[in-house]
Amino acid sequence: MEAAAAPGREAPARTASQPSGCGKHNSPERKVYMDYNATTPLEPEVIQAVTEAMWEAWGNPSSPYPAGRKAKDTIKAARESLAKMIGGKPQDIIFTSGGTESNNLVIQSVVKHFHVNQTSKGDTGVHHSPVEGAKPHLITSSVEHDSIRLPLEHLAEQQAAEVTFVPVSKASGRAEVDDILAAVRPTTRLVSIMLANNETGVIMPVPEISQRIKALNQERAAAGLPPILVHTDAAQALGKRRVDVEDLGVDFLTIVGHKFYGPRIGALYARGLGGCTLLYPMLFGGGQEQNFRPGTENTPMIAGLGKAAELVTQNWEAYEAHMRDIRDYLEERLEAEFGQKRIHLNSQFPGTERLPNTCNFSIRGPRLQGDSPSPWSFHSVSTAPALPGFRAEPAPPTHPALGMTQLVWSWGLARAAEGRLGWLCCGSWGSCHQPLLSLTWLILLLLGCGLWRILMSDISTAPKAVREGRNIN
Repeated sequence: MEAAAAPGREAPARTASQPSGCGKHNSPERKVYMDYNATTPLEPEVIQAVTEAMWEAWGNPSSPYPAGRKAKDTIKAARESLAKMIGGKPQDIIFTSGGTESNNLVIQSVVKHFHVNQTSKGDTGVHHSPVEGAKPHLITSSVEHDSIRLPLEHLAEQQAAEVTFVPVSKASGRAEVDDILAAVRPTTRLVSIMLANNETGVIMPVPEISQRIKALNQERAAAGLPPILVHTDAAQALGKRRVDVEDLGVDFLTIVGHKFYGPRIGALYARGLGGCTLLYPMLFGGGQEQNFRPGTENTPMIAGLGKAAELVTQNWEAYEAHMRDIRDYLEERLEAEFGQKRIHLNSQFPGTERLPNTCNFSIRGPRLQGDSPSPWSFHSVSTAPALPGFRAEPAPPTHPALGMTQLVWSWGLARAAEGRLGWLCCGSWGSCHQPLLSLTWLILLLLGCGLWRILMSDISTAPKAVREGRNIN
Protein backbone atom coordinates (compact mmCIF):
# COMPACT_ATOMS: atom_id res chain seq x y z
CA MET A 1 0.00 0.00 0.00
CA GLU A 2 1.17 3.46 -0.77
CA ALA A 3 1.97 5.59 2.27
CA ALA A 4 -0.14 8.66 2.88
CA ALA A 5 1.31 12.09 3.52
CA ALA A 6 2.52 12.69 7.06
CA PRO A 7 -0.23 14.27 9.20
CA GLY A 8 0.08 17.95 9.94
CA ARG A 9 2.73 18.45 7.27
CA GLU A 10 2.13 20.51 4.17
CA ALA A 11 4.32 20.55 1.11
CA PRO A 12 5.87 23.93 0.40
CA ALA A 13 4.76 25.79 -2.69
CA ARG A 14 6.24 24.16 -5.77
CA THR A 15 7.09 27.29 -7.65
CA ALA A 16 10.45 27.94 -9.17
CA SER A 17 12.43 30.80 -7.73
CA GLN A 18 15.72 32.44 -8.50
CA PRO A 19 18.83 30.51 -7.52
CA SER A 20 19.95 31.20 -3.96
CA GLY A 21 22.20 34.20 -3.71
CA CYS A 22 21.23 35.56 -7.09
CA GLY A 23 18.26 37.74 -6.21
CA LYS A 24 18.27 41.45 -6.82
CA HIS A 25 18.48 42.31 -3.14
CA ASN A 26 20.64 39.47 -1.86
CA SER A 27 23.96 41.13 -2.53
CA PRO A 28 25.18 44.65 -3.24
CA GLU A 29 27.62 43.26 -5.79
CA ARG A 30 26.73 43.17 -9.46
CA LYS A 31 28.33 40.02 -10.76
CA VAL A 32 29.15 39.40 -14.38
CA TYR A 33 29.11 35.85 -15.72
CA MET A 34 30.56 35.14 -19.16
CA ASP A 35 31.64 31.52 -18.86
CA TYR A 36 28.58 29.72 -20.16
CA ASN A 37 30.73 27.12 -21.93
CA ALA A 38 31.87 25.94 -18.50
CA THR A 39 28.38 25.65 -17.04
CA THR A 40 25.01 27.37 -17.03
CA PRO A 41 22.55 28.24 -14.27
CA LEU A 42 19.33 26.28 -14.04
CA GLU A 43 16.33 27.70 -15.84
CA PRO A 44 13.46 28.43 -13.41
CA GLU A 45 11.29 25.93 -15.29
CA VAL A 46 13.98 23.30 -14.78
CA ILE A 47 14.13 24.01 -11.05
CA GLN A 48 10.36 23.67 -10.93
CA ALA A 49 10.45 20.34 -12.78
CA VAL A 50 13.11 18.99 -10.40
CA THR A 51 11.16 20.18 -7.35
CA GLU A 52 7.89 18.72 -8.55
CA ALA A 53 9.55 15.37 -9.24
CA MET A 54 11.01 15.35 -5.73
CA TRP A 55 7.52 15.72 -4.29
CA GLU A 56 5.44 13.75 -6.75
CA ALA A 57 7.75 11.21 -8.42
CA TRP A 58 9.73 10.01 -5.41
CA GLY A 59 8.97 6.32 -5.89
CA ASN A 60 11.31 3.68 -7.26
CA PRO A 61 10.69 3.59 -11.03
CA SER A 62 10.97 -0.20 -10.96
CA SER A 63 8.13 -0.55 -8.43
CA PRO A 64 4.61 -1.47 -9.63
CA TYR A 65 2.61 0.72 -7.24
CA PRO A 66 1.47 4.30 -8.04
CA ALA A 67 4.53 6.15 -6.69
CA GLY A 68 6.80 3.95 -8.77
CA ARG A 69 4.63 4.29 -11.86
CA LYS A 70 4.68 8.08 -11.49
CA ALA A 71 8.48 8.05 -11.42
CA LYS A 72 8.60 5.71 -14.41
CA ASP A 73 6.25 7.96 -16.39
CA THR A 74 8.36 11.00 -15.50
CA ILE A 75 11.49 9.31 -16.81
CA LYS A 76 9.69 8.21 -19.97
CA ALA A 77 8.55 11.77 -20.68
CA ALA A 78 12.07 13.11 -20.16
CA ARG A 79 13.51 10.48 -22.49
CA GLU A 80 11.03 11.52 -25.16
CA SER A 81 11.98 15.18 -24.70
CA LEU A 82 15.67 14.41 -25.18
CA ALA A 83 14.96 12.32 -28.26
CA LYS A 84 12.89 15.13 -29.75
CA MET A 85 15.65 17.66 -29.05
CA ILE A 86 18.18 15.68 -31.11
CA GLY A 87 15.84 14.12 -33.68
CA GLY A 88 16.34 10.59 -32.40
CA LYS A 89 14.24 7.77 -30.97
CA PRO A 90 13.45 7.54 -27.23
CA GLN A 91 14.58 3.91 -27.07
CA ASP A 92 18.05 5.00 -28.20
CA ILE A 93 18.55 7.30 -25.18
CA ILE A 94 20.10 6.17 -21.90
CA PHE A 95 20.64 8.43 -18.91
CA THR A 96 24.10 8.77 -17.36
CA SER A 97 25.79 10.80 -14.65
CA GLY A 98 27.12 13.25 -17.24
CA GLY A 99 29.25 13.75 -20.32
CA THR A 100 32.34 12.12 -18.87
CA GLU A 101 30.50 8.86 -18.26
CA SER A 102 28.82 8.96 -21.66
CA ASN A 103 32.13 9.48 -23.45
CA ASN A 104 33.87 6.76 -21.47
CA LEU A 105 30.99 4.36 -22.07
CA VAL A 106 31.36 4.72 -25.84
CA ILE A 107 35.12 4.30 -25.82
CA GLN A 108 35.15 1.34 -23.44
CA SER A 109 32.34 -0.37 -25.35
CA VAL A 110 34.12 -0.13 -28.69
CA VAL A 111 37.36 -1.51 -27.27
CA LYS A 112 35.61 -4.32 -25.41
CA HIS A 113 33.59 -5.29 -28.47
CA PHE A 114 36.78 -5.60 -30.49
CA HIS A 115 38.45 -7.86 -27.94
CA VAL A 116 35.32 -9.95 -27.32
CA ASN A 117 34.93 -10.68 -31.03
CA GLN A 118 38.62 -11.32 -31.50
CA THR A 119 38.66 -14.00 -28.81
CA SER A 120 35.16 -15.48 -29.35
CA LYS A 121 34.94 -19.12 -30.32
CA GLY A 122 33.21 -20.29 -33.45
CA ASP A 123 33.22 -16.86 -35.05
CA THR A 124 33.07 -16.86 -38.81
CA GLY A 125 35.97 -14.45 -38.94
CA VAL A 126 33.94 -11.58 -40.37
CA HIS A 127 34.48 -9.50 -37.24
CA HIS A 128 38.02 -10.63 -36.55
CA SER A 129 40.98 -8.34 -36.77
CA PRO A 130 42.80 -8.81 -40.08
CA VAL A 131 46.03 -9.06 -38.13
CA GLU A 132 46.38 -11.66 -35.40
CA GLY A 133 46.93 -10.03 -32.03
CA ALA A 134 46.13 -6.54 -33.33
CA LYS A 135 44.58 -3.88 -31.14
CA PRO A 136 41.51 -1.78 -31.87
CA HIS A 137 42.35 1.55 -33.44
CA LEU A 138 40.46 4.72 -32.53
CA ILE A 139 40.67 8.16 -34.16
CA THR A 140 40.01 11.50 -32.52
CA SER A 141 41.17 15.10 -32.81
CA SER A 142 43.95 16.84 -30.92
CA VAL A 143 41.52 19.30 -29.30
CA GLU A 144 39.01 17.00 -27.62
CA HIS A 145 37.75 17.34 -24.06
CA ASP A 146 39.73 15.46 -21.42
CA SER A 147 36.90 12.94 -21.04
CA ILE A 148 37.82 11.75 -24.54
CA ARG A 149 41.55 12.38 -24.59
CA LEU A 150 42.48 10.87 -21.22
CA PRO A 151 40.59 7.55 -21.60
CA LEU A 152 42.19 7.08 -25.01
CA GLU A 153 45.64 7.89 -23.67
CA HIS A 154 45.07 5.43 -20.82
CA LEU A 155 44.04 2.65 -23.20
CA ALA A 156 47.10 3.31 -25.34
CA GLU A 157 49.38 3.24 -22.29
CA GLN A 158 47.83 -0.07 -21.22
CA GLN A 159 48.37 -1.38 -24.77
CA ALA A 160 44.67 -2.13 -25.00
CA ALA A 161 44.18 0.09 -28.04
CA GLU A 162 45.96 2.24 -30.59
CA VAL A 163 44.95 5.87 -30.95
CA THR A 164 45.51 8.54 -33.59
CA PHE A 165 45.08 12.18 -32.56
CA VAL A 166 44.43 14.07 -35.78
CA PRO A 167 45.71 17.67 -35.59
CA VAL A 168 43.34 20.49 -36.41
CA SER A 169 44.03 22.79 -39.31
CA LYS A 170 45.61 26.11 -38.40
CA ALA A 171 43.72 27.65 -41.31
CA SER A 172 40.23 26.45 -40.35
CA GLY A 173 40.48 25.39 -36.70
CA ARG A 174 38.79 22.11 -37.66
CA ALA A 175 39.79 18.49 -37.82
CA GLU A 176 39.64 18.10 -41.59
CA VAL A 177 37.74 15.20 -43.12
CA ASP A 178 40.57 14.12 -45.42
CA ASP A 179 43.01 14.00 -42.51
CA ILE A 180 40.64 11.79 -40.54
CA LEU A 181 40.07 9.43 -43.45
CA ALA A 182 43.81 9.24 -44.07
CA ALA A 183 44.26 7.92 -40.52
CA VAL A 184 41.89 4.97 -41.01
CA ARG A 185 43.38 1.47 -40.72
CA PRO A 186 41.89 -2.01 -41.12
CA THR A 187 41.67 -2.17 -37.32
CA THR A 188 39.91 1.20 -36.93
CA ARG A 189 36.68 0.88 -34.96
CA LEU A 190 35.73 4.39 -33.84
CA VAL A 191 36.02 8.00 -34.93
CA SER A 192 35.19 10.41 -32.10
CA ILE A 193 35.09 14.12 -33.00
CA MET A 194 33.45 16.80 -30.87
CA LEU A 195 30.65 18.72 -32.55
CA ALA A 196 31.83 22.11 -31.27
CA ASN A 197 35.10 23.02 -29.60
CA ASN A 198 34.70 24.31 -26.07
CA GLU A 199 37.53 26.86 -26.35
CA THR A 200 37.17 28.34 -29.84
CA GLY A 201 33.55 27.45 -30.61
CA VAL A 202 34.58 26.00 -33.98
CA ILE A 203 32.04 23.59 -35.46
CA MET A 204 33.62 20.35 -36.62
CA PRO A 205 32.58 18.77 -39.95
CA VAL A 206 30.80 15.85 -38.30
CA PRO A 207 28.16 15.32 -41.04
CA GLU A 208 30.86 15.09 -43.72
CA ILE A 209 32.89 12.72 -41.57
CA SER A 210 29.86 10.47 -41.08
CA GLN A 211 29.06 10.46 -44.80
CA ARG A 212 32.60 9.53 -45.76
CA ILE A 213 32.81 6.85 -43.09
CA LYS A 214 29.49 5.39 -44.23
CA ALA A 215 30.78 5.11 -47.79
CA LEU A 216 34.02 3.60 -46.54
CA ASN A 217 32.10 1.05 -44.46
CA GLN A 218 30.56 -0.35 -47.64
CA GLU A 219 34.03 -1.04 -48.98
CA ARG A 220 35.08 -2.53 -45.66
CA ALA A 221 32.08 -4.86 -45.63
CA ALA A 222 33.08 -6.19 -49.04
CA ALA A 223 36.55 -6.85 -47.64
CA GLY A 224 35.19 -8.64 -44.58
CA LEU A 225 36.00 -5.80 -42.19
CA PRO A 226 33.58 -4.54 -39.50
CA PRO A 227 32.18 -1.02 -39.76
CA ILE A 228 33.70 2.07 -38.20
CA LEU A 229 31.39 3.81 -35.75
CA VAL A 230 31.16 7.59 -35.38
CA HIS A 231 30.71 9.40 -32.07
CA THR A 232 30.36 13.09 -31.36
CA ASP A 233 30.45 14.89 -28.03
CA ALA A 234 27.70 17.48 -28.50
CA ALA A 235 28.11 19.07 -25.06
CA GLN A 236 28.87 22.56 -26.34
CA ALA A 237 26.48 22.59 -29.29
CA LEU A 238 23.20 21.66 -27.63
CA GLY A 239 21.11 24.68 -26.75
CA LYS A 240 23.13 26.97 -29.02
CA ARG A 241 22.35 25.59 -32.46
CA ARG A 242 20.29 22.89 -34.16
CA VAL A 243 21.52 19.39 -33.40
CA ASP A 244 19.94 16.47 -35.27
CA VAL A 245 21.37 12.97 -35.22
CA GLU A 246 19.95 12.20 -38.65
CA ASP A 247 21.71 15.19 -40.19
CA LEU A 248 24.90 14.37 -38.30
CA GLY A 249 24.74 10.68 -39.23
CA VAL A 250 26.45 9.62 -36.00
CA ASP A 251 26.14 6.34 -34.14
CA PHE A 252 26.70 7.91 -30.72
CA LEU A 253 26.04 11.40 -29.36
CA THR A 254 26.88 12.70 -25.88
CA ILE A 255 24.41 14.97 -24.07
CA VAL A 256 25.45 17.12 -21.09
CA GLY A 257 22.64 18.78 -19.13
CA HIS A 258 24.50 21.54 -17.35
CA LYS A 259 25.64 23.05 -20.65
CA PHE A 260 22.06 23.98 -21.62
CA TYR A 261 20.55 25.18 -18.33
CA GLY A 262 19.80 21.69 -17.05
CA PRO A 263 21.01 19.68 -14.05
CA ARG A 264 24.41 18.03 -13.84
CA ILE A 265 23.51 14.70 -15.33
CA GLY A 266 23.74 13.55 -18.93
CA ALA A 267 22.64 11.05 -21.50
CA LEU A 268 23.98 9.04 -24.39
CA TYR A 269 22.30 8.55 -27.74
CA ALA A 270 23.20 5.20 -29.31
CA ARG A 271 21.65 4.49 -32.71
CA GLY A 272 19.85 1.15 -32.74
CA LEU A 273 20.70 0.56 -29.09
CA GLY A 274 21.20 -3.12 -28.40
CA GLY A 275 21.17 -3.93 -32.11
CA CYS A 276 23.58 -2.65 -34.72
CA THR A 277 25.17 -0.20 -32.27
CA LEU A 278 26.69 -2.35 -29.58
CA LEU A 279 27.16 -1.01 -26.07
CA TYR A 280 28.67 -2.74 -23.06
CA PRO A 281 27.81 -1.64 -19.50
CA MET A 282 30.62 -0.42 -17.28
CA LEU A 283 28.49 -1.12 -14.19
CA PHE A 284 26.48 -4.17 -13.18
CA GLY A 285 23.38 -4.18 -11.05
CA GLY A 286 19.63 -3.95 -11.33
CA GLY A 287 19.32 -3.77 -15.09
CA GLN A 288 18.01 -0.23 -15.42
CA GLU A 289 18.42 1.71 -18.67
CA GLN A 290 18.11 -1.48 -20.73
CA ASN A 291 20.89 -2.93 -18.57
CA PHE A 292 23.42 -0.54 -20.10
CA ARG A 293 23.50 1.80 -17.09
CA PRO A 294 22.17 -0.03 -14.01
CA GLY A 295 21.28 1.73 -10.78
CA THR A 296 18.03 3.28 -9.56
CA GLU A 297 17.37 6.29 -11.75
CA ASN A 298 17.72 9.82 -10.38
CA THR A 299 14.17 10.79 -11.27
CA PRO A 300 14.23 14.48 -10.20
CA MET A 301 17.39 15.26 -12.14
CA ILE A 302 16.11 13.33 -15.15
CA ALA A 303 12.91 15.37 -14.99
CA GLY A 304 14.98 18.55 -14.98
CA LEU A 305 17.03 17.35 -17.93
CA GLY A 306 13.84 16.61 -19.83
CA LYS A 307 12.50 20.09 -19.16
CA ALA A 308 15.80 21.68 -20.27
CA ALA A 309 15.61 19.66 -23.49
CA GLU A 310 12.02 20.74 -24.03
CA LEU A 311 13.01 24.41 -23.73
CA VAL A 312 15.82 23.92 -26.25
CA THR A 313 13.46 22.27 -28.74
CA GLN A 314 11.01 25.15 -28.44
CA ASN A 315 13.47 28.05 -28.42
CA TRP A 316 16.83 27.12 -29.94
CA GLU A 317 16.45 29.51 -32.88
CA ALA A 318 15.79 32.46 -30.57
CA TYR A 319 18.66 31.40 -28.30
CA GLU A 320 21.05 31.17 -31.25
CA ALA A 321 20.11 34.55 -32.72
CA HIS A 322 20.35 36.27 -29.35
CA MET A 323 23.77 34.84 -28.54
CA ARG A 324 25.13 35.68 -31.98
CA ASP A 325 24.04 39.31 -31.68
CA ILE A 326 25.77 39.70 -28.33
CA ARG A 327 28.94 37.90 -29.42
CA ASP A 328 29.26 39.97 -32.58
CA TYR A 329 28.73 43.17 -30.65
CA LEU A 330 31.39 42.21 -28.10
CA GLU A 331 33.90 41.44 -30.84
CA GLU A 332 33.13 44.68 -32.66
CA ARG A 333 33.74 46.69 -29.49
CA LEU A 334 36.99 44.89 -28.74
CA GLU A 335 38.34 45.42 -32.25
CA ALA A 336 37.23 49.05 -32.30
CA GLU A 337 39.12 49.84 -29.10
CA PHE A 338 42.33 47.89 -29.63
CA GLY A 339 42.74 47.36 -33.35
CA GLN A 340 44.11 44.22 -34.95
CA LYS A 341 47.64 44.83 -33.70
CA ARG A 342 46.63 44.61 -30.06
CA ILE A 343 43.82 42.06 -30.12
CA HIS A 344 43.49 38.73 -31.85
CA LEU A 345 40.12 36.98 -32.16
CA ASN A 346 41.15 33.35 -31.92
CA SER A 347 37.67 32.03 -32.72
CA GLN A 348 37.50 33.52 -36.20
CA PHE A 349 38.61 31.31 -39.09
CA PRO A 350 37.60 32.28 -42.65
CA GLY A 351 34.91 29.96 -43.96
CA THR A 352 34.53 28.09 -40.67
CA GLU A 353 31.25 27.98 -38.78
CA ARG A 354 31.39 28.51 -35.02
CA LEU A 355 29.14 28.62 -31.99
CA PRO A 356 27.03 31.76 -31.72
CA ASN A 357 28.12 32.50 -28.15
CA THR A 358 31.88 31.95 -28.00
CA CYS A 359 34.48 34.70 -28.24
CA ASN A 360 38.06 33.54 -27.68
CA PHE A 361 40.49 36.44 -27.80
CA SER A 362 43.97 37.45 -26.73
CA ILE A 363 45.21 40.94 -25.94
CA ARG A 364 48.76 42.24 -25.83
CA GLY A 365 49.22 43.08 -22.17
CA PRO A 366 49.63 41.46 -18.73
CA ARG A 367 49.85 37.70 -18.63
CA LEU A 368 46.67 36.06 -17.38
CA GLN A 369 47.13 33.31 -14.83
CA GLY A 370 44.93 30.43 -13.76
CA ASP A 371 44.56 32.01 -10.30
CA SER A 372 42.39 35.06 -10.85
CA PRO A 373 43.21 38.33 -9.06
CA SER A 374 40.75 39.63 -6.49
CA PRO A 375 38.77 41.93 -8.84
CA TRP A 376 37.64 38.82 -10.74
CA SER A 377 35.27 38.04 -7.86
CA PHE A 378 32.93 40.38 -9.70
CA HIS A 379 33.52 38.86 -13.13
CA SER A 380 33.53 35.29 -14.39
CA VAL A 381 35.52 34.97 -17.60
CA SER A 382 37.55 31.90 -18.47
CA THR A 383 41.30 31.98 -18.99
CA ALA A 384 41.40 28.17 -19.19
CA PRO A 385 39.05 25.18 -19.43
CA ALA A 386 36.94 24.53 -16.33
CA LEU A 387 39.11 21.81 -14.87
CA PRO A 388 40.30 21.47 -11.25
CA GLY A 389 43.81 22.66 -10.49
CA PHE A 390 44.34 24.21 -13.91
CA ARG A 391 47.31 26.55 -14.33
CA ALA A 392 48.41 28.68 -17.22
CA GLU A 393 51.18 26.24 -18.16
CA PRO A 394 50.94 24.20 -20.20
CA ALA A 395 48.46 25.76 -22.57
CA PRO A 396 45.20 23.93 -23.25
CA PRO A 397 45.58 21.51 -26.20
CA THR A 398 43.47 23.74 -28.43
CA HIS A 399 45.94 26.60 -28.33
CA PRO A 400 49.20 24.99 -29.48
CA ALA A 401 47.21 22.88 -31.93
CA LEU A 402 46.24 26.11 -33.66
CA GLY A 403 49.70 27.63 -33.44
CA MET A 404 48.55 30.00 -30.72
CA THR A 405 51.13 29.21 -28.04
CA GLN A 406 53.40 32.23 -28.50
CA LEU A 407 50.57 34.56 -29.36
CA VAL A 408 48.14 33.67 -26.63
CA TRP A 409 50.25 32.84 -23.65
CA SER A 410 52.64 35.76 -24.00
CA TRP A 411 49.73 38.17 -24.22
CA GLY A 412 46.99 36.63 -22.09
CA LEU A 413 43.87 34.84 -23.27
CA ALA A 414 40.23 34.93 -22.30
CA ARG A 415 37.15 33.05 -23.43
CA ALA A 416 33.91 34.97 -23.09
CA ALA A 417 30.96 32.65 -23.59
CA GLU A 418 27.57 34.35 -23.57
CA GLY A 419 24.28 32.74 -22.64
CA ARG A 420 20.55 33.41 -22.75
CA LEU A 421 20.68 35.99 -19.95
CA GLY A 422 21.66 39.12 -21.82
CA TRP A 423 25.30 38.10 -21.89
CA LEU A 424 25.89 39.06 -18.32
CA CYS A 425 24.51 37.76 -15.10
CA CYS A 426 24.26 40.90 -13.01
CA GLY A 427 23.01 40.02 -9.54
CA SER A 428 19.75 38.45 -10.69
CA TRP A 429 19.32 35.93 -13.46
CA GLY A 430 16.61 38.09 -14.98
CA SER A 431 17.52 41.53 -16.26
CA CYS A 432 21.04 42.64 -17.07
CA HIS A 433 21.94 46.30 -17.16
CA GLN A 434 24.99 48.41 -17.96
CA PRO A 435 26.68 45.94 -20.34
CA LEU A 436 29.19 48.49 -21.54
CA LEU A 437 30.29 49.25 -18.00
CA SER A 438 30.79 45.53 -17.41
CA LEU A 439 32.73 45.20 -20.65
CA THR A 440 34.93 48.05 -19.47
CA TRP A 441 35.71 46.22 -16.26
CA LEU A 442 36.54 43.07 -18.18
CA ILE A 443 39.09 44.87 -20.31
CA LEU A 444 40.45 46.74 -17.30
CA LEU A 445 41.14 43.39 -15.72
CA LEU A 446 42.82 42.11 -18.85
CA LEU A 447 45.04 45.12 -19.44
CA GLY A 448 45.34 46.87 -16.12
CA CYS A 449 44.68 50.23 -17.72
CA GLY A 450 41.73 52.63 -17.90
CA LEU A 451 39.64 52.58 -21.05
CA TRP A 452 37.12 55.30 -20.33
CA ARG A 453 36.20 55.50 -24.02
CA ILE A 454 34.19 52.30 -23.80
CA LEU A 455 32.38 53.55 -20.73
CA MET A 456 31.43 56.67 -22.68
CA SER A 457 30.43 54.74 -25.82
CA ASP A 458 27.00 55.21 -27.33
CA ILE A 459 24.85 52.28 -26.18
CA SER A 460 22.51 52.89 -29.12
CA THR A 461 24.91 50.87 -31.28
CA ALA A 462 24.45 47.77 -29.11
CA PRO A 463 22.03 44.96 -29.96
CA LYS A 464 18.51 45.45 -28.64
CA ALA A 465 18.92 42.70 -26.03
CA VAL A 466 21.94 44.50 -24.60
CA ARG A 467 20.25 47.90 -24.53
CA GLU A 468 17.16 46.53 -22.81
CA GLY A 469 19.10 44.20 -20.55
CA ARG A 470 16.65 41.38 -21.22
CA ASN A 471 17.08 37.66 -21.17
CA ILE A 472 15.77 35.10 -23.64
CA ASN A 473 13.27 32.57 -22.31
